[in-house]
Amino acid sequence: MSAMMGARLDLAPFLLSPSPSPPSSALRLRPSTPSSAAARTRSVAPRAAAAATAVSAKPAAAAPLSADRSVVRLGLPSKGRMAELTLSLLKSCQLSVRQLNPRQYTADIPQVPNLEVWFQRPTDIVRKLCSGDLDLGIVGYDIISEYAQGNDDLVIIHDALDFGHCRLSLAVPKEGIFDSIDTLEDLLNMPQWTEERPMRVVTGFGYVGAKFLEEKGFKHVSFLAGDGALESYPAMGMADAIVDLVSSGTTLRENNLKEIEGGVILESQATLVASKKSLNRREGVLEISHEMLERLEAHLTASGKIMVTANMRGNSAEEVAERVLSQTSLCGLQGPTISPVYCTLDGNVAVDYYAINVVVPQKSLYKSIQQLRSIGGSGVLVSKLTYIFDEETPRWRKLLSELGM
Repeated sequence: MSAMMGARLDLAPFLLSPSPSPPSSALRLRPSTPSSAAARTRSVAPRAAAAATAVSAKPAAAAPLSADRSVVRLGLPSKGRMAELTLSLLKSCQLSVRQLNPRQYTADIPQVPNLEVWFQRPTDIVRKLCSGDLDLGIVGYDIISEYAQGNDDLVIIHDALDFGHCRLSLAVPKEGIFDSIDTLEDLLNMPQWTEERPMRVVTGFGYVGAKFLEEKGFKHVSFLAGDGALESYPAMGMADAIVDLVSSGTTLRENNLKEIEGGVILESQATLVASKKSLNRREGVLEISHEMLERLEAHLTASGKIMVTANMRGNSAEEVAERVLSQTSLCGLQGPTISPVYCTLDGNVAVDYYAINVVVPQKSLYKSIQQLRSIGGSGVLVSKLTYIFDEETPRWRKLLSELGM
């Protein structure tokens, strides 16, 4: 349920202060467990305090492209459900990953020459994209938001790969002082939060969480870094709220926690992301990105759709088309395809039937068959679709525009 905490916070022009006494109206970050004298409480001051000298915690600027590397590198998740679904999607797009040795971190995709696959932790995929050590990656939008920290060298090529769905959400206990707290505004206006007693929030998303609450007007918040079982913190009295990834919400409910209206920080799913520098300057990256985008788009567009073919008597293709288009479930992508079915009648070639081909949503299959029958359709065939290649995808045009091409 939870994710690992980013190693650095960049909320400039916020302040990062080692002092245990926070400045007025401060959002603070501190470790979830005390360790030694070296443990520090970090304070994140609001924008009003930006005039003071700030310590930048922003990730290091992307390194220049390595001149001695010509191969294109793609980073993929190395473990878990995200890794399985990534490999499954690529295989469905005829981009099967070949890993000769399961103990190694490298692999290739035989269909794409000059592409090297590196299995990495999702957090490291983002970091290595920022540093220029990877050119492309598949990773959740939540990880990009937390670990890229607004790095404008990263560009999302495909933002909806249709797996890894979750949301980053703020949750509070159902009872006690939170019994009547149902919205983010209710939480903001609670009189309990003061400079001396801030609201304690435990999370693995310190950058995104602090940025969100600061933008929503919260002034007295203390952030604790946690990387597992965050739902236990409020029950143990260690935190007032959590910011964590939520899928179904079952774990929250079973631990007596609730989401509140307005508390969803971001919606996330798997994305294809790239380094702008690599796209602009490393040979082959743009071409490989285009091929991957085309394959992904075509497969995802076809997902959940089927081709229905039926025969129908009629005097002309136009007459049959009029009957088909009168049914709401039979409109297809741009419309039905209707062609004559030739047969021999009294020794002569004649047209008595017309074949109808139409793409329909899989969930509407039975309704579509009923409507076909109602207008005289018979001999219905159903075929699964693997790809639907349409006109040039808008995502490709958007990418070229972001690259200034």
